[in-house]
Amino acid sequence: MTRGTYSLVDKVVLVTGGTSGIGAATARELLRRGARVAVVDIDSGTADFARHLSPTAAMGVVADVTERAQLDAAVGSVIDRFGRIDVAIANAGILIRAATVRNTPPAAISKLFDVNITGAINTVQATIEHVIDQRGQLVLLSSVFSFINGMGTVPYAMSKAAVEQLGRGLRVELAMHGVTTTTAYFSLIETPMIASGVDADPAAGKLLEALPRPLLRRLRPEDAATALADGLQHRTPRIIRPRRWRPLDATRGISGPLLDSHLAKHSPTRTALSELDTR
Repeated sequence: MTRGTYSLVDKVVLVTGGTSGIGAATARELLRRGARVAVVDIDSGTADFARHLSPTAAMGVVADVTERAQLDAAVGSVIDRFGRIDVAIANAGILIRAATVRNTPPAAISKLFDVNITGAINTVQATIEHVIDQRGQLVLLSSVFSFINGMGTVPYAMSKAAVEQLGRGLRVELAMHGVTTTTAYFSLIETPMIASGVDADPAAGKLLEALPRPLLRRLRPEDAATALADGLQHRTPRIIRPRRWRPLDATRGISGPLLDSHLAKHSPTRTALSELDTR
């Protein structure tokens, strides 16, 4: 479909994982631009959080994205309150402790896939008919780790690669319905998830040091929120932030194998992986 300016004024946007990090910042930014926002989160304080955002233009519903029935009920509550859903943002996601595949607990991998992959699919399927009715938009949060080596956090990288494929497929499947799909690729964002999963783990930090320093520039959640809101207004298929990741994405067929080869021989990386392999 032809893309044009998509006004967010009075649009109803559902955001999963919306009580902290990127989700919370996005909810605030969308409200600032005139949208009405439904925050869906597993946090028991979700309703109170939304009321503090706006007593009239925001609502909060407690739901676990891994449970389709809970998401269906949440969507029903949003329809009862706001009458429709124009945009759904599948933001909910988790990061498990850095480890090699060799010693990552199977239960941790299952939980991560359940939230990051099944949660995204559940969000899409629970909202898709409403979004189609409004010729609206879907937004999926992938990651730059969907296209660079995920050593030390392979299951997370796998999950974000799966989200990327979901976004690409939906972009084509839904085009005939007038629905656009945006896939967002962010690097490190200053969120509680990164603070606990990366900053609090020296071994994870050592692995990141193997990447070119310019690529490690961090963003604030507000920067990501602005990029998402701008993307919605322009129906942008792909968002990559920081922008300096774009060349690596564009050349991933060449740069990916070269980086893999470099990392496999990089002594500091091998030392860091040895620590993860034995802890």
